[in-house]
Amino acid sequence: MARPRKTIVSLDDTPYYHCCSRVVRKAFLCGIDDSTGENFEHRRGWVEGRMFQLATIFSVDICAYAVMSNHLHIVLRVDAEQAKLWSDKEVLIQWHKGFKGTLLTQRYVKDETLDEFELNTVLDSVAVYRERLTDISWFMRALCEPIARMANKEDSCTGRFWEGRFKSQALLDEAAVLACMAYVDLNPVRAKMTATPEASDYTGIQRRIKSALKGEQPKELLPFLGNERDNMPKGLMFSAKDYLILVEDTGRIIRGDKRGAISHCSQHILDRLNIPAENWLKITEDFGHLFKGAVGSLQALSQYCEHLERKRRQSAANCQRWLCG
Repeated sequence: MARPRKTIVSLDDTPYYHCCSRVVRKAFLCGIDDSTGENFEHRRGWVEGRMFQLATIFSVDICAYAVMSNHLHIVLRVDAEQAKLWSDKEVLIQWHKGFKGTLLTQRYVKDETLDEFELNTVLDSVAVYRERLTDISWFMRALCEPIARMANKEDSCTGRFWEGRFKSQALLDEAAVLACMAYVDLNPVRAKMTATPEASDYTGIQRRIKSALKGEQPKELLPFLGNERDNMPKGLMFSAKDYLILVEDTGRIIRGDKRGAISHCSQHILDRLNIPAENWLKITEDFGHLFKGAVGSLQALSQYCEHLERKRRQSAANCQRWLCG
């Protein structure tokens, strides 16, 4: 039985979540449908463009993503603190970038005079919108619904395009975050859609590699910051170069037809995460099968379950076996 989202998401434990949504009725999100010969590759651009648009509206950062032929993976970070710092007017401005709001909220943003009752109504809306702007379910809903309408119009049909519920799992520590990101970034390589990460269209890793060649990091994705230091901006506590090398090394081994091994640089990251190389390769190949619920150390998993009043620590055995060295 599917769990209510509120029993899965705990921003007090982690801001990082892995979300996956699949299509139904044997539909293709992109690529060529072998049964009809039709090419739906252009739809991947719809998803990517909409996702980046929503990242400028919601208080959410994109860490990694992969738009596959019939499903979508996203690793995201919810920035609840940023949403708390927004003024009431800023919340409404953000919401109006993607949604109509109400007549009163539109008037408030234009600095029109409101009576006490109207102002209280606006403040109630602000509270609702502020919460929604950090809500993973609202983010995924705003992403998937427009794509479904566009695809149904193109297919001249009605009904569901996506499965009724997207899957989400909490990533409770940096080892879980990095492993899940690599798993998502290497999806096309594992599926033999492409030979290398840099050739993987509509993925976060391709975007990061293209930016790295210019000595930059992609503005659409949460940046890597390197080693932890005082007064750090938000970002991932690793070097972008180290992560790209780690993904490249892992991809070479996964392919099997090209000689590859975990380099000294990559091994340094795995040592920091306390993950043996053989465990890392297993995780990045089978992450979705190994971990059905939250992912992290046993201590982090226990705290997460305690906060959500869950008696069973789902996937605890695999977390202990594969992530704890």
